[in-house]
Amino acid sequence: MPKRKEQLENMEIYHVTVRRIGDSLLFQDVNDQYRGIFSIYEFNNSNFVEIRRRREERRQWKNKKKYGNRVAVFAEEPDKRDGFVDVLAFCLMPNHLHLLLRQVQDNGISRFMQKLGAGYASYFKEKYQLQNKGYFFQGRFRAVRIENDEQLKTVFVYIHTNPIALIEPGWKENGIRNIEKVIEFLENYKWSSYQDYLGKKNFPSVTERAFLSEIMGGEKSCKDFVDNWVQYKEKTSRGPASG
Repeated sequence: MPKRKEQLENMEIYHVTVRRIGDSLLFQDVNDQYRGIFSIYEFNNSNFVEIRRRREERRQWKNKKKYGNRVAVFAEEPDKRDGFVDVLAFCLMPNHLHLLLRQVQDNGISRFMQKLGAGYASYFKEKYQLQNKGYFFQGRFRAVRIENDEQLKTVFVYIHTNPIALIEPGWKENGIRNIEKVIEFLENYKWSSYQDYLGKKNFPSVTERAFLSEIMGGEKSCKDFVDNWVQYKEKTSRGPASG
């Protein structure tokens, strides 16, 4: 992934998107999606990350919590982290990735995206035996600074409603046909942070949700924002009813 020239500011929030080059699939199966989530968590760390070792450590740590002294004992999860960013929200789509990030280290977003991009691309190329040496991602990642709370709420909804296109292609032009189906689909879409914001433990360790939950107003308000947006889009996309 090419490096960015401009500097992003600490403690500011950015909506970050990155796409696979040529809009090819970034996640081809469920294992790629799990690896994507795992990469968001593991590569948010300025310390050296060895994926195979970290996965084994986490497996043993989880077994220790479940089975006690029947496996190797860790005093705490073996994770001495030094995060580049706070991951506030995320959503995996077949050919791209959305992230809502608050930078907490100098050049943290760029360093995180560089590490994430290199790590995931290496995994993907090895798995699918890709021989090309060119760029894996479509240029530099895109980062839009969040200027106020209203924009933050809007981006929260936008990120978590992105998967609508998977069940209603062309909804932006033709409107949302089935509101109930869309709402249910979004609440059960595993590859985003939305379930965790609704209080369902999905990938709770990946995101820092306290700040954004406070801005949004809690679990019910998070759901209301998304539900109201879906209903509004259904009405406005179809336009006025003919008489």
